[in-house]
Amino acid sequence: MQKANNLDEAALGNFSHLKRLAYFSAVVETGSFTAAAERLGITKAVVSQQVAKLEADFSTSLLTRSTRKVVPTEAGQAFYQRCAFILKEAAEAFDELSQSAQAPSGTLRLTAPLDYGIAAIVPAITAFCRRYPQCKVDASLSDQSLDLMDGQVELAIRVGWLTELHLQARQIGSFRQLLVASPSWSPQLADVQEPQQLSVLPFVANTALRDPLHWSFSRNALERQNVSMPSVLSLNATMAVREAVRHGAGLSVLPDYAVADDLHSGRLVQVLPDWKLPSGGIHAVFPAARFRPVKVRAFVELLQQQLAQQGEEVGSPPTAPS
Repeated sequence: MQKANNLDEAALGNFSHLKRLAYFSAVVETGSFTAAAERLGITKAVVSQQVAKLEADFSTSLLTRSTRKVVPTEAGQAFYQRCAFILKEAAEAFDELSQSAQAPSGTLRLTAPLDYGIAAIVPAITAFCRRYPQCKVDASLSDQSLDLMDGQVELAIRVGWLTELHLQARQIGSFRQLLVASPSWSPQLADVQEPQQLSVLPFVANTALRDPLHWSFSRNALERQNVSMPSVLSLNATMAVREAVRHGAGLSVLPDYAVADDLHSGRLVQVLPDWKLPSGGIHAVFPAARFRPVKVRAFVELLQQQLAQQGEEVGSPPTAPS
């Protein structure tokens, strides 16, 4: 009986510490005890008292207090990173439990690359909000990859080749890389039959890529040619490269989703369509967690359906004359 009582006391103690994690995290995230109390719906005195007890229990200073702002100490910052993960896990567990039989709701926070976000994610967001009116979406479209472990983003769409192997990922689609040019280059391309002949033609480099000037072409699974392109213009955004190619600056390699409309309208033509470039994947990437909110799963499923439908609708784009 004494042992059982000890376990009960330990459980109660741990529960108190878990509550204090939420108070402490709120202070770090808002930068003040007052703002944390407003977020939590309790008094400032309770927040201050509970955080002080947390520091006293472990004889560690977690926060540096001033008249203007409260910031975490080095130990406090490391502790906060763990707290944020624990609280997010708990929130997702409760969300999974309570919403499993309900329609998605709440705010979905996601990030995606700028070019792919404009081409594919924004239409999917629009369809998602129409289908689930109880949901809101906060999307960050940027070519800078956001850290999923800071707790601010629930879903990231990554285009290309994954490097974040410590995160959970699910491939939901793929894309082709296409060599394209303005129709104004058709006379110069008339005699081009293989990739090696491209080395004398001007190329627009996308410096957002790791190696924008060296490309590996293959045909019939047997032939392969590696080509170094002569850059006449370097730009650091896919949409800017596409615009330069549209205006005749030179050839470039662009993802199919960025040039599909231009190819079908004739604003661009595909060069050497018999030769293929490496394809890439489109992945939904999640923070490491056991459970995913219903809203996240619903959005990923909708996006995957739209990508599959788009793949079925893609026809044969115009090609440069041979």
